[in-house]
Amino acid sequence: MEIHAVPQWQGALWDGAAARLPDGCRALAALAADVLGADVRELPVRPGGSPTVAGIGNRAALTTNRDAQLSALESPDGAVLTIGGDCAVDLVPPGVARFRHGRELTVVWFDAHADCNTAESSPSGAFHGMVLRSLFGDGDAEFAAGPPLERGHAVLLGTRAFDAAERQAVVDGLVRHVPPPADPADVRDTLAATGSGPVYLHVDLDVLDPATFGGTYYHEPGGLTVEQLCAALDGVSGHEVVGAAVTECATVDASELAAVTPVLEVIGRLLTDSSRC
Repeated sequence: MEIHAVPQWQGALWDGAAARLPDGCRALAALAADVLGADVRELPVRPGGSPTVAGIGNRAALTTNRDAQLSALESPDGAVLTIGGDCAVDLVPPGVARFRHGRELTVVWFDAHADCNTAESSPSGAFHGMVLRSLFGDGDAEFAAGPPLERGHAVLLGTRAFDAAERQAVVDGLVRHVPPPADPADVRDTLAATGSGPVYLHVDLDVLDPATFGGTYYHEPGGLTVEQLCAALDGVSGHEVVGAAVTECATVDASELAAVTPVLEVIGRLLTDSSRC
């Protein structure tokens, strides 16, 4: 297994992101390395921001960072766990997984937010709220994945905050939705409806209830406990897990970070078990 730390902040536009997200990324990657016994490879990230262009904040910075990820994923040493940084670090890895594993790939997206806006529908211009929609080949052509995910081959888990366009994506069947508490049986049933193909895992730590884990910027009540998240992750164990990411850590506090150790353990086991198949 290989850990890619991507201390990117430019996909998020909140005050303080430029310091808190890179620091949180490095702290979380160090914890993951200790828990999983894997080496960390920190990928280069453009240090500054760039102007908003065509409705996407820090556009040029994001494209520079994306190129570094593409290069790192050309010949990885085993399964890759990506640690962010903002959610936009998880545009390239599932896109590469779709290219390598074909149209049966399903992306399982644990997140308080749907991340299914386009530049036209986004209220903020922050690309971390557009990344999942881009994986379907929608939105800005420079970021749209090719080949795209198949319709219905993304599952939102624990999501509880939707903009209007994101809610419509669920209604239209573009993405599937398992609301909190993301019961493992519901996870298994929803994944079964996509087929038996491989899975890519995305975990934004704000899927956790802020009373359980407060080390994110967006605190959305009604989230999962660590135990519920781990059980839901176990719900994908019948599928080959070909990659994973953990994003949006905004803390370096050791006691806060320790709370997510079981999550890292489950993800590590899923990646390791799949690599032995």
